[in-house]
Amino acid sequence: MFTDATGMQISVTEVVFSMIRAQGPGGQNVNKVSNAVPLRFDIRASSLPDFAKTALLTLNERRVSKAGIIVIKAQGHRSLELNKAAALARLNVLLHDVTQLDKPRKASKPSYGSKQRRLAGKALRGQTKALRSKVQD
Repeated sequence: MFTDATGMQISVTEVVFSMIRAQGPGGQNVNKVSNAVPLRFDIRASSLPDFAKTALLTLNERRVSKAGIIVIKAQGHRSLELNKAAALARLNVLLHDVTQLDKPRKASKPSYGSKQRRLAGKALRGQTKALRSKVQD
């Protein structure tokens, strides 16, 4: 079990890790060691609350497949354990971002001074334009 930033409990059995070879240069061990970790998380089969599932399924992102599976590939570190931790951290951030509720907007009104400054600016601009017109005798 690990807890994400929103306090939701996710079982480790819901997350599937597989090991593949990382891309890029790797020296002598490049063809022997599998250090990249693709993490797979099935949204529909998870124990997440319904609002989180719908938020994740409606997310328009390439990490979420049409079948409802999140795939996160971590290959930034040289060790398998660090890549697993990095993949879990990215899943945690994704879940936190999706389940974060936006603060409700408070309606506000412009202040008296800002209204006066706006009207003074408009009057000045109108005066400038009036001076550009033809001279009347």
